[in-house]
Amino acid sequence: MIQNLSAQEWQTNLGKAQELAKKNNENIILVFQGSDWCAPCIKLEREIWSTEEFQKLAKDHFVMLKADFPRKKQNKLPATQEEHNKTLASKYNPNGYFPYVVVLDANGKVLGQTGYEKSTPKAYFDKLKSF
Repeated sequence: MIQNLSAQEWQTNLGKAQELAKKNNENIILVFQGSDWCAPCIKLEREIWSTEEFQKLAKDHFVMLKADFPRKKQNKLPATQEEHNKTLASKYNPNGYFPYVVVLDANGKVLGQTGYEKSTPKAYFDKLKSF
């Protein structure tokens, strides 16, 4: 059996994320990032999100929702996704911080927020869990 290391399933739609969160009684981690231009976003991806340790910890606790704002033409998102991400940003990230991590309950209520910090996957998970 082949183990899929990127078992982290990122949602890109708030409605779908909320459905999953309600069904599994989990909170949502909403990540605003610029995957191809924001250095701290890329570090957060590399040091936290993509680690096996974080993925294992988060698996049964959080629905992961990504709002990406790439700038390079070759990474351009479909227009509908771009629009959806902009709507999410106007509601949850009006100041345009990147990276910006918002913990939401299944109804979309903000429980806490953070950004990039030099941390271990476990410590970052514990912080997100504490909100």
